[in-house]
Amino acid sequence: MFRLIVTASRARLTSIPSTTSRHVARFAVERPQSLAVASPSRRWASSTTLASSTTDPATADSLKALEEGTQKLEEGDVEGAKTLYKRSLEIKKTPSALFNYGVTCYHTKDFQAAIDAWKESIELQPDSPDAHTNLASAYIMMPMSRPDLALQHLRTASELSPEDAEIAFNLAAVLEASGQLEEALEQYKRSKQHGVEKADMHVRNVSAKILGKKMKEAAERENGQKP
Repeated sequence: MFRLIVTASRARLTSIPSTTSRHVARFAVERPQSLAVASPSRRWASSTTLASSTTDPATADSLKALEEGTQKLEEGDVEGAKTLYKRSLEIKKTPSALFNYGVTCYHTKDFQAAIDAWKESIELQPDSPDAHTNLASAYIMMPMSRPDLALQHLRTASELSPEDAEIAFNLAAVLEASGQLEEALEQYKRSKQHGVEKADMHVRNVSAKILGKKMKEAAERENGQKP
């Protein structure tokens, strides 16, 4: 479910195999009570996301640090990337630098710092489904998990990017873990429709849960009517 920003393309780190033409890598996250949602979709913010003109010296210096940080991250040097993203922010605060700084905080398990960075990124760029998706991941991974807030941001991400199969899958996973089976089934089906093959198994599993729940309720009503 986790996203970050790179120079020419964007990559996402989530819990399901890539099914689109985008370069996507994913890993599963284990949470208590079967709350197995994706890690934040990982997308790197690129220089093209900077709104200011690079003729501004501050913008150019901030951009240079941002791109150097992305290079470090691609090399696996998370701490080095974090330092460079922080330098970029100190020079000029941009949604891209905030977004990527949040990614490095997430990887170092500083979930509150990641949340703060992504929330500030959203303030500057409110129409980013990636930032909302990442926030959902962080709220799930916090020591005191907040699936309610994760759902809030996943719903927003889904509204901003309704054909995104990965967002639909992760929304479905949190809905299922929260006991909202009917809506979870709808989102798994949407995810499957847009190319996530793994969603098919979850469609069957949730359908079986819904059927079992209905049968149990029917049996309870029948027993309640007996003298």
